[in-house]
Order: sequence, then C-alpha cells, then structure tokens
Amino acid sequence: MMDYKLLHALASVVEQGGFERAARVLGLSQSAVSQRIKLLEARVGAPVLLRATPPAPTEAGQRLLNHVQQVRLLEQDLRQDIPMQDEDGAPARLRVALNADSLATWWAGAVAELCQRQPLLLELLVDDQDVGLRRMRAGEVVGCVCATERPVAGARSLPLGAMRYLAVASPAFIERYFAEGVDRVALRRAPAVVFGPDDRLQHRFLGEQDLSCEFPHHLCPSSEGFVRMLDAGLGWGMVPALQIQAELASGRLRELLPGRGVDVALYWHYWRNGGRLLDELTGQLQRQAPQWLASLT
Repeated sequence: MMDYKLLHALASVVEQGGFERAARVLGLSQSAVSQRIKLLEARVGAPVLLRATPPAPTEAGQRLLNHVQQVRLLEQDLRQDIPMQDEDGAPARLRVALNADSLATWWAGAVAELCQRQPLLLELLVDDQDVGLRRMRAGEVVGCVCATERPVAGARSLPLGAMRYLAVASPAFIERYFAEGVDRVALRRAPAVVFGPDDRLQHRFLGEQDLSCEFPHHLCPSSEGFVRMLDAGLGWGMVPALQIQAELASGRLRELLPGRGVDVALYWHYWRNGGRLLDELTGQLQRQAPQWLASLT
C-alpha cells in the first residue's frame, strides 16, 4: 500500500518548484518534506527526484507522479458521491499545460461555461506547443494542449483543430527590410521575433516557401509582448490569425507574403482514468474548440 503523504510531498516539490515552497503549501517544515522524500526513496528503492533547480522527477518519480495525478482526480469523483467529514468545500483544481498562443486566443472562451457551471479552478502552466507533453510525461499535469498527436502511456489524445499562423510585421518594418521583396538576402538582415528557443515556426514557414536561411532574432516569451514588439517595428514574426484580426484590419500589421501561413495542429492529451471532471473538461473542449480552430480533416 502506498503512503499518500509521501506521494503528495513528491508532487508538491515538483509542482511548487522546490522544497521551501512545497513546505509552505503542505504546512510542514522544509526538513519534514525532505524526510518524506527520503522515506519515499527508501521504500521505492530508487531516487525519485533529481536535486536540481528546480527539482525534477526521475523516471521512477514520473511514474509515481502520474499515479498521484490520477488518484487526485478519482478522489474528486468520490467526494461527489460520498460526503467527506474533512471536506472543506474548496473547488476542485485541475493542473493543465498549454501553449501561450492558445491561452491568448481561444482557451478561455472554450472552457468558460464549464468553469462557471462547476466549482472548478484551473492552474495553467504555459509551454510551447511542441514541448508541453513533457509535463504530462513527468506527471505534473492532468492534461495538456500540444502539437503532438501520440499520447504518453496511460493517456489519450483528442484532435482539437488547427491554428493558423501568419508571418507579419509593421508597414514601416516591411518598407525598411522588404521593399524589394522577401528573399534570403533580406531575411538574413531583418530581425525576427521568436517566442523561445523551442519555437521553430519561423523556420517551418521559411522552409515551406523555399526560403530557408539563418536570421537574427529577438526572444520574447509572451504572446501579448510578441505582438507589441511587431507593432513597434522591432521585427517580423509568426502570430495566430485569431490574435491579430484588429491589427490586420487596421493595417497596423501586414503579412510578409499575403495568403501564405502555417497551420499548427493542436491536440488535447488527458489521462484515461482521470475521473468525471477531467472527462467533462475533455467534452467541453471537444464541443467548443471547433468554434475557433480549423478542422484537421
């Protein structure tokens, strides 16, 4: 029989990014949390954490975290069926990973009705759409939106639709760097704005236009800040068409190559045995996402 106090200590350390924060959440001393992790490792017979900054789960730790996530969800179902004397009436909380562009565009509208109808709180972790599945694999979240179709073991994936990205810049920037057209010579001089080190959309776009080349770039890990930098004339970049409808209509941003873009497929990943609330969130996304995202078929 697993000791869930020890498992919750492991989950708290990973989710809070350290022993000190985990101790505050659990109402324990940092030493007590450390002792619980050591006891868990002794019982498992293997390390469950890499003592890095922040701490990261080992392979054994990931399997335990996956188990904890599913047990939490099943406990929420049990509380709905059987009143618990120690139940404090707090709303359920689901930890979800998604890409910043989804959060900045369609996500809130898709889940709003469920969150208003259910006593549900969301804890959102933002990752690039190409790497968010790492959170699922590490057992840190109950679901994630990402660009990968194949689910991790114990999970399912649901196609949500495709998000259309456009290569855009301010008119002044286009006049400065692309007055003679968009070619490799101009692209090697014109700075781009890139979301982060894992963001390869610009490279994919240029490859599809037979314009692959190296280019200077800013790094801006913020969807709203990204658009502000483009609007200010600091570079060109790939932005969801959903996010810049007003800017395109007003002419504040223009496409580098009109009518050409990149479609990014998005998938919802969720645990198979996640309980009713996770199933309801999955159904909500299945119904609502097509209002914003294009069909994948």
